Amino acid sequence: MEVLVWLGIMILLLIIEAVTVGLTTIWFAAGALAALIAAMLGAGILVQALLFFAVSLVLLVFTRPIAVRYINPHKVRTNYEDTVGKTVRITQCVNNRNDTGTAVLNGLEWTARMQEDNVILQEGALARVVAVEGVKLILVPAEDGILQK
Repeated sequence: MEVLVWLGIMILLLIIEAVTVGLTTIWFAAGALAALIAAMLGAGILVQALLFFAVSLVLLVFTRPIAVRYINPHKVRTNYEDTVGKTVRITQCVNNRNDTGTAVLNGLEWTARMQEDNVILQEGALARVVAVEGVKLILVPAEDGILQK
């Protein structure tokens, strides 16, 4: 009976792992496998439970960081991370109070807003990106007036 319980737990955990694809339950499925083997060898329920928790914990603590690093070896930077600090040209008057403004960055037009509501930039002016909020560039007037790419 215990063999079937551990087998069911292991299958359930493997299904959850397959659905989530995030290395979340695979370690506990391995613990359930250890408990399943112990049950097949006739070990008591206490030994099975201890094996389940011990194997799960050891695998989770010691192998998960290695597996995560191996599966996702480097973080892929998105385009917005490189935008902070860049200078953009205003293509439509940026006025937070009127909810207007666009700017061109790397050949793409973005919605633009000023960091401070009382600052307005006219079309053709230069601004520096200080943040990105969703699909909006948050800008301050460019101090040096030089377009940086």
